[in-house]
Amino acid sequence: MSDTAAPSGLPGLVGQDHAGITVPDLDAALAFFVDVLGCRHGYTFGPIEDGEGTFMTAALGVHPRARIKRCALIRIGHGSNLELFEYEAPDQRQIEAKNSDIGAFHVALYVHDIEAAKAYLDAQGIETRLGPIPITAGPNAGQSILYFQSPWGLQLELISYPRGMAYEADCAVKLWDPRSPAL
Repeated sequence: MSDTAAPSGLPGLVGQDHAGITVPDLDAALAFFVDVLGCRHGYTFGPIEDGEGTFMTAALGVHPRARIKRCALIRIGHGSNLELFEYEAPDQRQIEAKNSDIGAFHVALYVHDIEAAKAYLDAQGIETRLGPIPITAGPNAGQSILYFQSPWGLQLELISYPRGMAYEADCAVKLWDPRSPAL
């Protein structure tokens, strides 16, 4: 297997393995991701805690008495994995970030048929935003998008570009493509 990292970049960089998200209830999050969205549950582990020392701060940058109650890894289709954490901590906050907030994020899920995916979400009682919105100009032309949220407020996006996007015509770097996920 070849190393595709740029010579000036992180040595040995191959790709994204997972993104981690803290959820309020791991069982409810797994039910949403697995039963509603169709992700596959890999495994669950935990708890992880240090009742007297500073391991949690040193390793994870959290309060020293923070406790990972449980954590699960799930596979999203043919893409990367998602790590779901259920924490409890003395200084824990519930953040309801908007996409426009610094540090906010969303998880984008590629689908082949965004209209069918929207109809499915509607049938499941998942509230969606405006769309699907077809993008017809600029480098993103060719894609359609639709935002929605998990029951606990996680921002998610459906995206589809079955015929590719305009940027591909003259790009120096081709982004991950579900039509050729291994490239």
